[in-house]
Amino acid sequence: MAGINTKRRNLLSAAALLPLAPLARALSLTPSAMEGPFYPTSSMRFDDVDNDLVKVEGAVKAAGGEVIQLNGRLVDSDGDAIANATVEIWQCDATGRYLHSADRRSEPRDAGFQGFGRAQTDSDGRFNFRTIKPVPYPGRTPHIHVKVIDQGFELLTSQLYLDGHPGNARDFLYQRMSTEQQQRVSMRFEQDSTQTDVLLVV
Repeated sequence: MAGINTKRRNLLSAAALLPLAPLARALSLTPSAMEGPFYPTSSMRFDDVDNDLVKVEGAVKAAGGEVIQLNGRLVDSDGDAIANATVEIWQCDATGRYLHSADRRSEPRDAGFQGFGRAQTDSDGRFNFRTIKPVPYPGRTPHIHVKVIDQGFELLTSQLYLDGHPGNARDFLYQRMSTEQQQRVSMRFEQDSTQTDVLLVV
């Protein structure tokens, strides 16, 4: 009888843990970050605000810099895709200048670089951008800003970094994160590849 009671207690203990199982499998959220001073307002942007930042509609010259393909997927903490959400990115051009009136650095801005782009997630939560590999500028390691908006609500503002870039060790925002958080916002490129894949969890 004692053996049966012990077995029953073990079964009840295991059953009590079942509701917690989905929580244990939940994905870690993408770390948020400050928007920064150079988020371009609508009046500052080109009329062309698509997902190709390398070519501005009507411009003769394409953007300078190393062209990359940024592929991503947007999901919730359960791993379910978030469809029809807006993903925005903005970054400095190859000379370190932002598409923003407050950026008054002396370097000429690249008129062929869109500076800001927008994409919609598909039914699988996927999105993509053609842009340039980010470059450093005084005080910051290379990064791409990202914002997610769904039905008028801002779900995430963050920054994506180049995995292993030496400037990361000196960047104050990058160093505020734990090692695990840093890995979740790192863009990785295989040798000779110009494509990177990121997962955004909100």
